[in-house]
Amino acid sequence: MRRIGSVLAILLLLAAAFTLTGCGSQEGLQDGYYTAQAKEYNFGWKEYVTILVKGGSIVSVEYNAENSSGFIKSWDNAYMQTMLHSNGTYPNEYTRYYASQLLEGQQEDSVDALAGATSSYKSFQKLAAAVLEQARKGDSGIMLVDTSE
Repeated sequence: MRRIGSVLAILLLLAAAFTLTGCGSQEGLQDGYYTAQAKEYNFGWKEYVTILVKGGSIVSVEYNAENSSGFIKSWDNAYMQTMLHSNGTYPNEYTRYYASQLLEGQQEDSVDALAGATSSYKSFQKLAAAVLEQARKGDSGIMLVDTSE
């Protein structure tokens, strides 16, 4: 009986420790807003990822790009039409897709590439890794990331 009680106590302690520390690679995300932005403009656009962490989990993700005047890439209808016809996707689609995948999976390696937006996928991976590192450190400054290939 004593042995069963000891084993049960150990199992309860392990379960409590697991519950308190969480699981996966997102241990230690600190609450707040975090942003990672490309160091340089690429074809006139500078990509960025901003996340909001609450209760140690990502609750909001924004992925987009802006030009030097601050105009948002996914709002550019002319660019959307051109890209849709040549690549089969467009910024308003793939930025939402990548952001939702990060929100769902809670880690940068949970995001799958979308056909036609491979270059943006590679940038997103780098930006997501940087913004998650910021959230682990609690660093709310804008991190500049080299997104060139």
